[in-house]
Amino acid sequence: MAAKKIAKPSAKAQPKADAAPTGTRPFSAYEWMLSLRYLRARRKEGFISVVAGFSFLGIMLGVATLIIVMAVMNGFRTELLSKILGLNGHLLMQPLESPLTDYDVVAKRIAGVPGIKLAVPLVEGQALASSAFNAGGVLVRGISEANLRALPSIGSNIRQGTLDGFDEGSGIAIGKRLADQLSLQAGDNLTLVAPRGAVTPMGTTPRIKVYKIAAVFEIGMSEYDSAFVFMPLTESQAYFNKNGDVTAIEVYTDNPDDIERMRAAVHDASGRPVYIVDWRQRNATFFNALQVERNVMFLILTLIVVVAAFNIISGLNMLVKDKGRDIGILRTMGATRGAIMRIFLVTGAAIGVVGTLAGFLLGLLVCLNVEEIRQFISWLTATELFSPELYYLSRLPAEMNAGETTAVVIMALVLSFLAPLYPSWRAARLDPVEALRYE
Repeated sequence: MAAKKIAKPSAKAQPKADAAPTGTRPFSAYEWMLSLRYLRARRKEGFISVVAGFSFLGIMLGVATLIIVMAVMNGFRTELLSKILGLNGHLLMQPLESPLTDYDVVAKRIAGVPGIKLAVPLVEGQALASSAFNAGGVLVRGISEANLRALPSIGSNIRQGTLDGFDEGSGIAIGKRLADQLSLQAGDNLTLVAPRGAVTPMGTTPRIKVYKIAAVFEIGMSEYDSAFVFMPLTESQAYFNKNGDVTAIEVYTDNPDDIERMRAAVHDASGRPVYIVDWRQRNATFFNALQVERNVMFLILTLIVVVAAFNIISGLNMLVKDKGRDIGILRTMGATRGAIMRIFLVTGAAIGVVGTLAGFLLGLLVCLNVEEIRQFISWLTATELFSPELYYLSRLPAEMNAGETTAVVIMALVLSFLAPLYPSWRAARLDPVEALRYE
């Protein structure tokens, strides 16, 4: 009798009794579903939803405020720097030992240095400008027509009159705010009174002379528009008793940040004893004060984002306490501690991430329309926000720096991910037996 072959079950048919149970991947669909569900408001969780809403608003407003304030301060600094360096030279060269009577030759030598855009001989003095309506102190600068046209702040910002024939006539150019203060315009007469005039046996008498206003310029910086008066170079030499010499030579360079190298080159090209001051030395106090104010404002406004992050912590702590029974049920159904932690981590981080993105968009929108917003608020409140007399500029600038904006967004995102770590860890450590016992 032939032995019957007993067929062995195939490997596929054998049950995998020793196979390890499979689990869900981290950040799987059910974790996201629970996280987003906990963000939705329910009647009995209204207070928790209010805390989450305030956390969202806090981060959004904190990020937006940081971006707006830093952009406005950057724009303020850039505008002031462009106005100051557009009118004043990057280097001021003054004579030593002897008057600067050879200013034409020295200016040509300096202008020939690579990197130098312009070398402007000028006569400078103080005077009293008066009209039939008002009077005020001014700074008078004597300069040639060609150099006056070459100044970017003046040549392209003439609002009334013209600079044509400036060297030949006895006309002067004044700022728009000064013209408004004195109730004058191009073509009117302006009286200038210099304290040091002709020398007589009775002493030095003031020099009083009437000039016709040839042009009215507007730089956009109130301090300059109300204080500067330009007159022809030869006329200023006679008016301020300069016997064929000038007060100084203003030097304009291609790159103000490379001023140290240019300073040495200008000193060598002058060919005579001179004293040189650069723009950083002349405005050090002003720009240092701006930098300190900018840093302090950044630190203060960062606290808004930090407070909002603490709101996330307190809101999540209350949510964990309220969802203790849910956590216990999830744990008995097989949810791991890691899954519980990830659920509450996503819930808290979502508030911060969405708030940060909303704050970035709000800050971007305000920065792009900051001047229009200022004008609207001024019209609405019937007040002048950011008065030019106090803030120097006639308009509110905003310049977003990519590096600073990125740093603000990254800081807010890091806080948004750090804030929910402790409440999420507490939720993961919750004992399911204890959670269900008191429910």
